[in-house]
Amino acid sequence: MSIADAVRQVGTTQQTYYRWRKLYGGMGRAQLKRLKELEKENQHLRRAVSDLTLDKLILTEAARGNY
Repeated sequence: MSIADAVRQVGTTQQTYYRWRKLYGGMGRAQLKRLKELEKENQHLRRAVSDLTLDKLILTEAARGNY
């Protein structure tokens, strides 16, 4: 089976396959685990920043008397 057939069967593109291979292909198990941990932490921090940004906006509006 060719790569084109395999990625088509999985439902992705060859470009995605090669990007994943470039990102994850040379990583060991420990590196991959660390990457997943960092991605999870990044997602958590982005959510926190989003929440704090919304809180700041609400407080700013309340201070102006627009709320």
